[in-house]
Amino acid sequence: MSLIISEKGWVVIPAELRKKYQLDPGSEVVIVDYGGVLAIVPAARKPIKHGRGLLKNIPSLANDLRKERTKERARQSARAK
Repeated sequence: MSLIISEKGWVVIPAELRKKYQLDPGSEVVIVDYGGVLAIVPAARKPIKHGRGLLKNIPSLANDLRKERTKERARQSARAK
């Protein structure tokens, strides 16, 4: 499907796609540049609620940094002696 950009930079999203993605008048969309590919993505209606629990099963970076810092201090102490 191809679209034509107006002189004002407007693009009309076809009715079937607006209906499919529930894009009513006033809906927000985000234009994302994927390195040469532009995508029109519906904006999350409640981004905080949508993102809640997203990183739940990922190990804590802060804990890994603390462990690495402890090892670094031990190495520095060993060199100083």
